[in-house]
Amino acid sequence: MLLNYQLKQSSKHELGNKSEIIFLVHGLFGSLSNLSGLAKELQPNFDIVLVDVRNHGRSPRNKSMTYQEMAEDIFELADHLKIERFSILGHSMGGKIAMTCALLQPERISRLVVADIAPMTYGDRHSEVFMGLKSVQQLQAENRTEAEKTLAGYIETPEVRMFLLKSFQRTEDGFDFIYDVENLYNNYGLISAWPEHENRYQGPTLFIKGELSNYIDEQKQAPPHCLIS
Repeated sequence: MLLNYQLKQSSKHELGNKSEIIFLVHGLFGSLSNLSGLAKELQPNFDIVLVDVRNHGRSPRNKSMTYQEMAEDIFELADHLKIERFSILGHSMGGKIAMTCALLQPERISRLVVADIAPMTYGDRHSEVFMGLKSVQQLQAENRTEAEKTLAGYIETPEVRMFLLKSFQRTEDGFDFIYDVENLYNNYGLISAWPEHENRYQGPTLFIKGELSNYIDEQKQAPPHCLIS
């Protein structure tokens, strides 16, 4: 599956120099715009490839969302862009995609950065989010103000509501989310899980934890089944 992407070339190209390449992969309910601020910071020294993962943004929709398939999407895009070796940074679900890339084809990953997720299976954390998103769709909200009022009945934190509504946009058929709510809901078990891998990635690796995040605690910092070293 060829993903929607944005390629931002480093200013080094203006000097005739070749830059290293970093893929930036967003998390669940996101899009490539989520990491545009980071891309701006990195762009002076690196070529940046921002992607919409399948069922998000302007990328194709598909009923299946295994991590192997989503990692293969990244490699297909890299092949399309004639990129053999690259670094990859992923946030949340995107972090699991990035780790899967490193485990499937470690020889192609120069560096791995994983933000706010661990290589493990998590329990259900998004039931109310999905209920809120489906309610917005069922009510056929005509603008973000109406959608936000509906979401408020399910999601208490305003910042979470605002994040979800960044992808509530006008389409040919009216306002809707630019991520596929139904496919994400149906694949949530796979998204929350972490499949077993036999390969090992031993390249440079950085895990980043949010100060208030509960996705990585002391027990999760070195899971016994982790093959990222």
